[in-house]
Amino acid sequence: MTGREEGGARPEVLWPLFGTLDGIKGVGPKTAEALAAAGLGRPRDLLLALPVAGMDRRLRGSIREASLPATVTVLVTVESHRPPRGPGKPHVVVVRDAQTSFQMVFFHPKGGWPASALPVGARRVVSGKVELYDGVGRMTHPDFMLEEGEAGGIPAFEPVYPLAQGLTQKVMWKATRGALGRAPDLPEWADPALVAREGWPAWREALRAAHAPGTFADLAMDAPARERLAYDELLAHQLALALSRQVTRRGKGRPTIGDGRLRRRVLAALPYLPTGAQLRALDEIAADMAGGRRMSRLLQGDVGSGKTLVALLALLIAVEAGGQGALMAPTTILAFQHLDGIRPLAEAAGVRVEALTGRDAGAGRAAKLRDLAEGRIGILVGTHALFQAGVEFADLRLAVVDEQHRFGVAQRMELGAKGEAADVLVMTATPIPRSLALAQYGHMDVSVLDEKPPGRLPIKTALVGAERIMEVVESLRRAVAAGRQAYWVCPLVEESEVLDLTAAQERFVMLRAALGEGSVGLVHGRLPPADKDAAMARFKRGETGVLVATTVIEVGVDVPNATVMVIERAESFGLAQLHQLRGRVGRGEGASTCVLLYEPPLGETARRRLMLLRESEDGFRIAEEDLAIRGAGDVIGTAQSGLPRFRIADLERQAGLMAVAQADARNLLEQDPRLDGARGRAARLLLWLMEGEKAIRLAKVG
Repeated sequence: MTGREEGGARPEVLWPLFGTLDGIKGVGPKTAEALAAAGLGRPRDLLLALPVAGMDRRLRGSIREASLPATVTVLVTVESHRPPRGPGKPHVVVVRDAQTSFQMVFFHPKGGWPASALPVGARRVVSGKVELYDGVGRMTHPDFMLEEGEAGGIPAFEPVYPLAQGLTQKVMWKATRGALGRAPDLPEWADPALVAREGWPAWREALRAAHAPGTFADLAMDAPARERLAYDELLAHQLALALSRQVTRRGKGRPTIGDGRLRRRVLAALPYLPTGAQLRALDEIAADMAGGRRMSRLLQGDVGSGKTLVALLALLIAVEAGGQGALMAPTTILAFQHLDGIRPLAEAAGVRVEALTGRDAGAGRAAKLRDLAEGRIGILVGTHALFQAGVEFADLRLAVVDEQHRFGVAQRMELGAKGEAADVLVMTATPIPRSLALAQYGHMDVSVLDEKPPGRLPIKTALVGAERIMEVVESLRRAVAAGRQAYWVCPLVEESEVLDLTAAQERFVMLRAALGEGSVGLVHGRLPPADKDAAMARFKRGETGVLVATTVIEVGVDVPNATVMVIERAESFGLAQLHQLRGRVGRGEGASTCVLLYEPPLGETARRRLMLLRESEDGFRIAEEDLAIRGAGDVIGTAQSGLPRFRIADLERQAGLMAVAQADARNLLEQDPRLDGARGRAARLLLWLMEGEKAIRLAKVG
């Protein structure tokens, strides 16, 4: 390690890749500006900008050998010229290959250039896109036009790069060749056994091969060179996560060991037995809490898989050990939902549970905070108000964070900091595809609830065209008359809260007119919190039969008597979101129905999405399909996804490679925690190369 790296600066061997593009042949100031505007302002950026397609320019006997339109390279003889027949008309050159005649077309030629460059009888090797016009082949402005003896100047297979404004394929070709010339020979950071098994080239050779594909197969993501480079990107990411995990765990934990007495009381009070998955997850959590390192675990489960019970039993371990637990939810609705769910069970075990939200004020809030600080409250449930100044626990042992993707890392850490080395359990009700789980939560251990408690009836899902909306309203009237309740979810309108609100209010008025004044409630994001709570409370008590809502009811709302879910403009929602909304029904003893109202005609993708939802209630299968259809950013929501942006690796299709990278990163750090060995030092170079400087500082190695 150089002295410069010790001081936190990039290692000298990588300097050529992080400088400017000055001196690269064919890249002048204007081109450098265009490259920088496209995010390619350094040689390192160009190295990672791989070709996305290729053009087969191998010499053929005739254009007839190609399936037109296509790029074709052929040897031709010039037969005749047809000069422009008026302003704006092209100069046409008729040429013949070994089997047929076709036209080469030139617009706005200067002087008599085509005639002088292509005299009748001359032989040329030409390459360009040939299209058929009225049955005649036409090559407009050939890409290459060379003397017969110069044909070697045409690449047999030409890489095609993504272009931005001001860039051409020739510019990209020259710039990437220049960048390749600056790539240093770096030591191997990947596991040598893995490299040998997969037949991967070394890093620099992989770059050269990826930028000079010889066939279409070389452009595939599983081509050895490209797969190796994708792996490097994933390894750097997983190393950063593993270092973060290592630092979290380096902070010594406090063993929290319960005697089981409170958990036994809760299990005895349950009207059903926990599932095998719930018991397995609880064992994993209990083992973590009993260990000497801080727990950092994700509890992932499908709708209705029983995460809340697992969370409560985990919190009771903290109370059994003489400490306290906290459960943080992203919204007040969800916080009170959790409170209603766990309080009766906790009280059966003799444990006091309270809620704290931003609405607590005055003497009531002060008394609650005093009881918390003096240890009289065993479990505190709430929103982000839990980690505000002035909230002091007597002994916080476990912090449970629900729907954690809605909280920033800093917020989660603030809650964990309320206790001395408190363990952290995060929960999500959104089944996450394996590759995204590894990308987002690779630094955590994961427990999965993949079973549903017994007795949950399947939900019947129906697809109904919007023109039949009055039939849906009529069936809703019958359901409400029979004492059942329903949700009516309004569409997302162009991502505008104002338009969402208008749509919800219009539907509320329409349904109230159809079903009666007092039987319809309304909840939306802009409603004052107290009004929102009141509307939800009326619905929970059964005072309103139908709740019109925007997606604020997506997660956590639990009204067992609600057996009908109507989702309007269902095609405008993502699969995972539809699955979450559907999961709000089917929670009681009555058979439940989900009606997906759609606006015909449905596009192919929307049809595929809605049909899958009709066929399956498996949230993990639905999440994988959603990822395949929409891509990673949309599935989690780009703004809050926390997903890394990979230049080469494909999160949707390389989950297996991500898993290998995670195992490799963890193994490397187990063998070499400070990355001081030969491979560890090489891995540090990889982190610098992939701009993971923060990770290097985490490991206190730079």
